[in-house]
Amino acid sequence: MRKDVRILLVGEPKVGKTSLIMSLVSEEFPDVVPYRAEEITIPADVTPERVPTHIVDYSEAEQTDEQLFQEISKANVICIVYSVNNKKSIEKVTSHWIPLITDNTDKDSRVPLILVGNKSDLVEHSSMETILPIMNQYSEIETCVECSAKNLKNISELFYYAQKAVLHPTGPLYCPEKKDMKSLCVKALSRIFKVSDLDNDGILNDNELNFFQRTCFNTPLAPQALEDVKNVVRKNVSDGVCDNGLTLKGFLFLHTLFIQRGRHETTWTVLRRFGYDDDLELHQDYLFPALKIPPDCTTELNHNAYLFLQSVFDKHDKDRDCALSPEELRDLFDVFPYMPWGPDVNNTVCTNDQGWITYQGYLSQWTLTTYLDVQRCLEYLGYLGYSIIAEQESHAAGITVTRDKKIDLQKKQTQRSVFRCNIFGDVGSGKSGFLQAFLGKNLMRQKVVREEHRSYYAISTTYVYGQEKYLLLHEVFPDFDYLSDADLACDIVCLVYDVSNPHSFEYCAKVFKQYFMDSKIPCMMIAAKSDLPEIKQLYACSPLDFCRKHKMPPPQSFTCNTAAAPSKDIYIKLTTMAMHPHVSQADLKSSTFWLRASVGATVFAVLGFAMYRVLLKPR
Repeated sequence: MRKDVRILLVGEPKVGKTSLIMSLVSEEFPDVVPYRAEEITIPADVTPERVPTHIVDYSEAEQTDEQLFQEISKANVICIVYSVNNKKSIEKVTSHWIPLITDNTDKDSRVPLILVGNKSDLVEHSSMETILPIMNQYSEIETCVECSAKNLKNISELFYYAQKAVLHPTGPLYCPEKKDMKSLCVKALSRIFKVSDLDNDGILNDNELNFFQRTCFNTPLAPQALEDVKNVVRKNVSDGVCDNGLTLKGFLFLHTLFIQRGRHETTWTVLRRFGYDDDLELHQDYLFPALKIPPDCTTELNHNAYLFLQSVFDKHDKDRDCALSPEELRDLFDVFPYMPWGPDVNNTVCTNDQGWITYQGYLSQWTLTTYLDVQRCLEYLGYLGYSIIAEQESHAAGITVTRDKKIDLQKKQTQRSVFRCNIFGDVGSGKSGFLQAFLGKNLMRQKVVREEHRSYYAISTTYVYGQEKYLLLHEVFPDFDYLSDADLACDIVCLVYDVSNPHSFEYCAKVFKQYFMDSKIPCMMIAAKSDLPEIKQLYACSPLDFCRKHKMPPPQSFTCNTAAAPSKDIYIKLTTMAMHPHVSQADLKSSTFWLRASVGATVFAVLGFAMYRVLLKPR
């Protein structure tokens, strides 16, 4: 909402503009009226909306046209004052003042107008019959008020309506000609309804309505008041109430009713609580709250954010198969202005046999987005209404910024849950196969992946010492001369060569020598396509000797040409090395080190899935 309101009064000479301002301030009619009142500021604590309000007078005798145009451009709302006993001043509203204001304001953001009929104490009749056609003709006119500066009639109401026209404008919400809400308002309220529908059954039950009421207005609805609201909807909309809950149709009807009865501040309170600005777009401060990330720190979702995302998955997994069908996924992202996940996501995270994203894959993709692009993650959490549903100050409350990696190295332990492994290798060395194998896809399943749906990332969970960790694999484009800082920034390096190609290892050796030989990042050599006959590499020394010379673990044989899902052992080793970059090479060669790391991995993997199924609440 605006931090202040600027009200400008214009109109023909002698209609009482200055008298209205002076009567408001002194609460009595002035004996002597100057040509123009000085600008006054009403403090926030004495205005109904708790917003400082500046009131600006205009005098044709004292000000130039240029000064008037400047004031019009600065005003948030303009009161066109006429005298109810002066027909000429009424005619000037349409023949002079409205065209003048239109010509001096931005066409895309028209300033709201209030028509003010002053001197009502001098006549017996009302000017409304003359004014109503004008109000119907110009949509920027918010309302009309008849008042008397002399009798102090409707003076405070006039400035309240002016303030309200700025803070709670009707224009973005409602079309008077169609007597219905505008499409952008319907769209925003429909999203709010869906976010508030915590069980996704298309109805706001009493618990959901009470949560919504507390969220927006800081007070619950009494049971009788709740019933009264539903009765109003029942009488006016045939399918507005279903199973004693409010449907979307009923929800929209209620807001239409609020607006038609002049209570559009109620609708604005709801819209603003859910992050909307005056143009009914989600505010940038809502979508992108401040989040400081020092160098060498990474971003992860915290426990509360994971719980929220689990609840979102749960309410959209209608068939309870622990995977999201294309329809369920579209329904989940219905509150977004666009579809955030493309077909490549199905080749970035774990899917079921039908190619649908599993529960584990869903959380993995959120983890990847948080790690690689935390601002995008905050935006997505905003669309889902995280801060509102989880009752947090902002979406940033769902993010953990990890400590500097240098501190992890000094303390020889880490609190991080996500580790990045950059994969290097020449063209055709088997990098893509290595990524897809991490998602449980053997060579046969990989062959059906279309080139345009290919992903250069893969993320899933591994278990080290019984702890669940995320390993994020990134396939680096094999352009040796153009490796960026992002290509080199990681927790562990994986160098992949094809055992059946005699020229494949040379690329790995060159990358290691140029970029990683003097770095503290642990490296592992992968002898890919180990199901094929091994051919001697045309390099100065063998891969095994190269690894010994540079104190790396021996090359790890790997193939994804298997009947079942490829083994995950190599990925557990990579995660373990990433978690313990300080561990000596002698330890890395020790079988007991790897045994300790991988103990319980299978048990925990099965347990994690089983626990989710047990914890799913019956609807």
